[in-house]
Amino acid sequence: MSITALPAPLLKQRDVQEHYGVSDWTVNQWVRNGCPVEYLPNGHRRFNLAEVRAWMAEQAPAGREQRRRQSEHALSQRSA
Repeated sequence: MSITALPAPLLKQRDVQEHYGVSDWTVNQWVRNGCPVEYLPNGHRRFNLAEVRAWMAEQAPAGREQRRRQSEHALSQRSA
């Protein structure tokens, strides 16, 4: 008898929203920006939380750098 790992449970968008404390708009933006999502045959979306977490970790450094550049630009506009 062999034991195989079960696939991770897939979450509904509402579950992801609650987990991260964000709106549906935010999750939709994440998907547009490349957040991993699986589409069911009926067209509904489901999320693997481990894949979403990995994607979020990849996005964090880029997001911090972008916010830093925006802040510097805003400050330079004030002093100009």
